[in-house]
Amino acid sequence: MGDQGVRVSGLWIQDWVGRITTSFGRRLFWNWEWDQNQYPNLDNEIEKLKAKGVSVLGYINPNLNIEGDLFKEGEKLGYFVKNSTGQTYITDFGEFYCGSIDLTNPDAYTWYKDEVIKKNMIELGLSGWMADFGEYMPTDAVFYNGRSGEVMHNAWPALWAQINYDAVKEAGKLGEIVYWMRAGYTGSQRYNTLTWAGDQLVDWSLDDGLASVIPAALSLGMSGHGLHHFDIGGYTSLFGIRRTEELLLRYAELATFTPVMRTHEGNRPSENWQVYSSNDTLQAVARLVNIFVTLSNYTKTVVKENSEFGIPTQRPLFMHYENCSICYAIKYQYLYGPDLLVAPVFESQKDKWTVFLPDDEWVFLWNGKEYQGEEYHEVNASLGQIPVFYRKRSKWAPDFRKMNLMEHNTRHNVHEDL
Repeated sequence: MGDQGVRVSGLWIQDWVGRITTSFGRRLFWNWEWDQNQYPNLDNEIEKLKAKGVSVLGYINPNLNIEGDLFKEGEKLGYFVKNSTGQTYITDFGEFYCGSIDLTNPDAYTWYKDEVIKKNMIELGLSGWMADFGEYMPTDAVFYNGRSGEVMHNAWPALWAQINYDAVKEAGKLGEIVYWMRAGYTGSQRYNTLTWAGDQLVDWSLDDGLASVIPAALSLGMSGHGLHHFDIGGYTSLFGIRRTEELLLRYAELATFTPVMRTHEGNRPSENWQVYSSNDTLQAVARLVNIFVTLSNYTKTVVKENSEFGIPTQRPLFMHYENCSICYAIKYQYLYGPDLLVAPVFESQKDKWTVFLPDDEWVFLWNGKEYQGEEYHEVNASLGQIPVFYRKRSKWAPDFRKMNLMEHNTRHNVHEDL
């Protein structure tokens, strides 16, 4: 990626714990210890990458594969959620079986926090992780605190967020380590550092494809989860659904105007287009990453607003244009901070896109053309140029104009090279 100009700040090694294969695709071995056969010398490589400014991130969830050493240890200690007969509740997670740590048991909570998250992950040198799952608790499970899974089901993700937070805080790493979650409930907002949209299909469907990450971000943002992102390219590939280069790049251009850009190989990596599948793809991603980096000062300001006031980074249009009745019905556009309006392209083979602009003076980011608001406009939407407008009166307008100049120079240089 570096050879093709992609600026990389983090390497997410999801399978640091090893792999298994199921009919669903490639999965992880849910035993939250470094698999030294899968990644020899990982501890040394983490330090080498850090020296180059590249953080290394991993993966964890609150469940343990019954074939792993950590399950066997936790089973001896009696630290798992129980079934109605008082035995460890074993759940099928898709052709492998797991017990779930009982986070209502103070001893189990401390063990998982200290011996698993702090010792196996933070002390290894990981700078963050996907804190996955938290929503799969069976309703007939029985907890240490005497409550059933039916009662605890919604509270469970907040406990899962809290144990991650406590581990990071006790290690003195708040502000340095980032973890992201898909499950949540009231209280999760206090403990979760970042949310992501879950496992989208690698397709164009409204309900679970590219488009679905937009209302997900807006709904979560209005619920107090103001830092949101998604898997670039989506995740789930089933029943002949395969990720194309076009879909991957449409995901990537949308991610450019969010707080985080993070790719995912998906559950069937070899069958789907990846950022590294061609040099052309890598160069297209490199351009988008450069735009993302150029926006960093604006993004930091927007993130600070979220931190101080709870205002989400990605906002529904009505949040700043509350008298606009049309804005309340729009769920596939958003404001990134107060000054950028983003209208993602979520259909294949489109080079034009219709955008609604609220009552304001707007400038198209890619060519500087001015538009009047409270109207629909059809604009260019060629691949790599997601429709984005900035407010003409924004204090950031000079910075946005520089981006347009940078884009012009890039296109000119590419033309000269060709």
